[in-house]
Amino acid sequence: MFVSPAWAQGAGGSGLGGMEQLLPLVLIFVVFYFLLIRPQQKKAKVHREMLGNLRRGDRIVTNGGLMGTITRVPNETELIIEVADGVKVRVLRGMIAESLSKSEPAPAKSKKDQIEDEQDHDEAEDDYDEDENADIEEDKKD
Repeated sequence: MFVSPAWAQGAGGSGLGGMEQLLPLVLIFVVFYFLLIRPQQKKAKVHREMLGNLRRGDRIVTNGGLMGTITRVPNETELIIEVADGVKVRVLRGMIAESLSKSEPAPAKSKKDQIEDEQDHDEAEDDYDEDENADIEEDKKD
Protein backbone atom coordinates (compact mmCIF):
# COMPACT_ATOMS: atom_id res chain seq x y z
CA MET A 1 0.00 0.00 0.00
CA PHE A 2 2.96 2.24 -0.09
CA VAL A 3 2.58 2.72 -3.86
CA SER A 4 0.28 5.55 -4.91
CA PRO A 5 -2.58 4.73 -7.28
CA ALA A 6 -1.12 7.08 -9.98
CA TRP A 7 2.10 5.07 -10.22
CA ALA A 8 0.25 1.82 -10.11
CA GLN A 9 -1.78 2.64 -13.24
CA GLY A 10 1.36 2.69 -15.43
CA ALA A 11 2.22 4.78 -18.47
CA GLY A 12 -0.58 3.58 -20.68
CA GLY A 13 -0.67 5.93 -23.69
CA SER A 14 -1.64 5.51 -27.28
CA GLY A 15 -0.39 3.01 -29.83
CA LEU A 16 1.47 5.67 -31.88
CA GLY A 17 4.17 6.16 -29.28
CA GLY A 18 6.71 8.81 -30.32
CA MET A 19 4.93 9.78 -33.55
CA GLU A 20 2.59 12.11 -31.69
CA GLN A 21 5.57 14.04 -30.39
CA LEU A 22 7.31 14.25 -33.79
CA LEU A 23 4.27 15.45 -35.73
CA PRO A 24 4.48 19.12 -34.60
CA LEU A 25 8.19 19.26 -35.42
CA VAL A 26 7.58 17.84 -38.90
CA LEU A 27 4.80 20.37 -39.52
CA ILE A 28 7.05 23.23 -38.42
CA PHE A 29 9.80 22.05 -40.80
CA VAL A 30 7.33 21.83 -43.71
CA VAL A 31 6.09 25.38 -43.04
CA PHE A 32 9.67 26.70 -42.84
CA TYR A 33 10.56 24.95 -46.10
CA PHE A 34 7.68 26.42 -48.09
CA LEU A 35 7.76 29.89 -46.55
CA LEU A 36 11.51 30.49 -46.15
CA ILE A 37 13.88 27.97 -47.73
CA ARG A 38 12.25 27.37 -51.11
CA PRO A 39 11.68 31.07 -52.02
CA GLN A 40 15.26 31.89 -51.01
CA GLN A 41 16.61 29.12 -53.25
CA LYS A 42 14.55 30.41 -56.19
CA LYS A 43 15.81 33.95 -55.63
CA ALA A 44 19.43 32.76 -55.50
CA LYS A 45 18.97 30.79 -58.72
CA VAL A 46 17.53 33.83 -60.56
CA HIS A 47 20.44 35.98 -59.28
CA ARG A 48 23.03 33.41 -60.47
CA GLU A 49 21.41 33.34 -63.91
CA MET A 50 21.39 37.15 -64.07
CA LEU A 51 25.11 37.25 -63.18
CA GLY A 52 25.87 34.67 -65.86
CA ASN A 53 24.01 36.67 -68.52
CA LEU A 54 25.77 40.01 -67.92
CA ARG A 55 27.26 41.42 -71.10
CA ARG A 56 29.07 44.54 -72.19
CA GLY A 57 26.66 47.45 -72.54
CA ASP A 58 24.30 46.33 -69.74
CA ARG A 59 23.36 48.92 -67.11
CA ILE A 60 23.84 47.55 -63.61
CA VAL A 61 23.62 48.45 -59.93
CA THR A 62 26.25 47.18 -57.50
CA ASN A 63 25.61 46.13 -53.91
CA GLY A 64 27.28 49.40 -52.88
CA GLY A 65 24.76 51.42 -54.88
CA LEU A 66 26.96 52.41 -57.82
CA MET A 67 25.14 52.54 -61.13
CA GLY A 68 27.03 52.14 -64.35
CA THR A 69 27.43 50.49 -67.73
CA ILE A 70 29.60 47.45 -68.30
CA THR A 71 32.42 48.44 -70.64
CA ARG A 72 34.61 45.36 -70.44
CA VAL A 73 34.60 41.83 -69.04
CA PRO A 74 38.28 40.96 -68.42
CA ASN A 75 37.55 37.53 -66.88
CA GLU A 76 34.82 35.42 -65.31
CA THR A 77 34.98 37.10 -61.89
CA GLU A 78 35.50 40.78 -62.74
CA LEU A 79 33.69 43.49 -64.67
CA ILE A 80 34.81 46.98 -65.57
CA ILE A 81 31.97 49.46 -65.37
CA GLU A 82 31.81 53.11 -66.35
CA VAL A 83 30.03 55.11 -63.66
CA ALA A 84 30.61 58.53 -65.28
CA ASP A 85 32.30 59.84 -68.41
CA GLY A 86 35.85 58.55 -68.26
CA VAL A 87 35.45 57.06 -64.75
CA LYS A 88 35.85 53.28 -64.84
CA VAL A 89 35.64 51.00 -61.84
CA ARG A 90 36.62 47.33 -61.50
CA VAL A 91 33.89 45.32 -59.75
CA LEU A 92 33.57 41.67 -58.78
CA ARG A 93 30.78 39.95 -60.67
CA GLY A 94 29.27 38.61 -57.44
CA MET A 95 28.77 42.15 -56.11
CA ILE A 96 26.20 43.06 -58.77
CA ALA A 97 22.79 43.55 -57.18
CA GLU A 98 20.67 43.88 -60.32
CA SER A 99 20.71 44.55 -64.03
CA LEU A 100 18.67 47.59 -65.08
CA SER A 101 18.56 46.85 -68.78
CA LYS A 102 19.14 43.96 -71.05
CA SER A 103 20.88 44.94 -74.21
CA GLU A 104 22.84 43.29 -76.94
CA PRO A 105 26.59 43.24 -76.36
CA ALA A 106 28.24 46.41 -77.60
CA PRO A 107 30.36 45.93 -80.69
CA ALA A 108 34.08 45.73 -80.08
CA LYS A 109 35.88 49.02 -80.72
CA SER A 110 38.52 49.09 -83.40
CA LYS A 111 41.90 50.72 -82.75
CA LYS A 112 40.81 53.75 -84.78
CA ASP A 113 37.69 54.25 -82.61
CA GLN A 114 39.76 53.90 -79.41
CA ILE A 115 42.24 56.56 -80.59
CA GLU A 116 39.38 58.93 -81.52
CA ASP A 117 37.79 58.43 -78.08
CA GLU A 118 41.08 59.19 -76.36
CA GLN A 119 41.51 62.37 -78.46
CA ASP A 120 37.96 63.49 -77.64
CA HIS A 121 38.64 62.86 -73.95
CA ASP A 122 41.89 64.86 -74.10
CA GLU A 123 40.10 67.75 -75.85
CA ALA A 124 37.39 67.74 -73.18
CA GLU A 125 40.05 67.95 -70.46
CA ASP A 126 41.72 70.88 -72.27
CA ASP A 127 38.35 72.71 -72.48
CA TYR A 128 37.82 72.13 -68.76
CA ASP A 129 41.29 73.49 -67.95
CA GLU A 130 40.64 76.61 -70.06
CA ASP A 131 37.30 77.23 -68.31
CA GLU A 132 38.96 76.82 -64.92
CA ASN A 133 41.74 79.29 -65.85
CA ALA A 134 39.15 81.83 -67.05
CA ASP A 135 37.32 81.55 -63.70
CA ILE A 136 40.56 82.13 -61.80
CA GLU A 137 41.38 85.23 -63.88
CA GLU A 138 37.88 86.66 -63.26
CA ASP A 139 38.31 86.12 -59.53
CA LYS A 140 41.62 88.00 -59.62
CA LYS A 141 39.96 90.99 -61.33
CA ASP A 142 37.34 91.25 -58.61
